Amino acid sequence: MRSFCAICFLLLTILSGCADRKYTPRNGDLLFKVAGESEPSQAIADATAWHDSVRFSHVAIVATENGKPYVLEASGKKGVTRTEWEDFMSSAPLIDGKAGVVAMRVTVDFSADEAIARAKGHLGEEYDWSYYPNNGKMYCSELVYECFRREDGTPLFTAKPMNFRDSKGDMPKFWVELFEKLGEPIPEGVEGTNPNDMSKEPILTEVYRFF
Repeated sequence: MRSFCAICFLLLTILSGCADRKYTPRNGDLLFKVAGESEPSQAIADATAWHDSVRFSHVAIVATENGKPYVLEASGKKGVTRTEWEDFMSSAPLIDGKAGVVAMRVTVDFSADEAIARAKGHLGEEYDWSYYPNNGKMYCSELVYECFRREDGTPLFTAKPMNFRDSKGDMPKFWVELFEKLGEPIPEGVEGTNPNDMSKEPILTEVYRFF
């Protein structure tokens, strides 16, 4: 009986260990971070989240080096940067005590290595609080949009007129104050991207939820 119980315990341990390793990060995977409680996160989610779906406020690119994963991202605090895996995960809002992050994978042919090389070419650029294209700065989904391309150079993802209003049609105070400070008009209707629309693109499939 003891031997049988020991075998059962060993099997449960192995299966549990396997469950913890369901996700193997790949070059070119995308990590979508759920919206946190900060004002910028809430403003992004309120303007872009789909009804009856997880509300995302950030997206980052998975890269690996010597078998170890890290992320390339456009962060509001640091601009376009390389972020260690543990730091990215620990910065995510918690859902039931786990990182609020969803991993998705592109299902059409493209060069992940080239996408990562393009993203590295943007390292050091400022975060694009203006959300305008082609201004030498990057916001999170813009980095993905610009770097993920087909063989002919066309973007994999879709840009569409941006919306900054909440579900009631009101312009949140965060956006009003931000663009007043920048001295720029709110780019309502300007072509752009956001993590929520990007997560719904048919070329992506969800491969893992960390929560």
